[in-house]
Amino acid sequence: MDQAAPLDPVAQTALRTMHDIVTPAPVSWLPQTWGWALVATAIALGLLVWLFVAVNQYRRNAYRREALRQLDLASALVRNPGTREQGLQEIAELLKRTALAAFQRERVASLFGSEFNDFLLATAKGIDAHPLASLLDDLEYRADPMLLATPRYDADQAIDAARRWIEVHRVPA
Repeated sequence: MDQAAPLDPVAQTALRTMHDIVTPAPVSWLPQTWGWALVATAIALGLLVWLFVAVNQYRRNAYRREALRQLDLASALVRNPGTREQGLQEIAELLKRTALAAFQRERVASLFGSEFNDFLLATAKGIDAHPLASLLDDLEYRADPMLLATPRYDADQAIDAARRWIEVHRVPA
C-alpha cells in the first residue's frame, strides 16, 4: 500500500487555519419598501369588502332558504295523492309569501290570478315558469276534486318551476 506523501508545511498551516463557511443571515419576510405594504393593505381591504358583501348577500337571501325548506315540506304533501290538494295550495301560498318577502308589499300584495302569474313570469329571470302559472290558474278555478286528479307529472313540474323561481327570481335594487 502506498502511503500518502506528507504534506508540506505550507499546506499543513493552511489546513489548520481553515474555518467553517459563514452563511449569511436569513432574508426577512417583511416587506422592505412601502409599496409592498400598500399592496398588502389593498389586498386586506379587498378581502374585507368581499367578506362584507358576501355576509350581506347571505343575510338578504335568508327568505329564499326558508322558502326552499317550506317547499320541500309541501312537495312531500303533493307526492302523496291523499294530500295533493293541500300541498298544491301550500305551494301557491308559499309563492305569494316569498314574493311579499322579496318585493315591495305595495307591488305584490294586491296581485292575484293572471296578474300574479304575469308577475311570476316577469321576475323569473330566464326560466320557464309556465307550469307554475298554470298551477296557480288551476288552483283558482278548479274545484277541489279536480285538484286531487292533478297528474303527478304536472305537480312535479310545478314544484320544479316553483323551486327555480325561488332560487333565481330577480329582486330590483
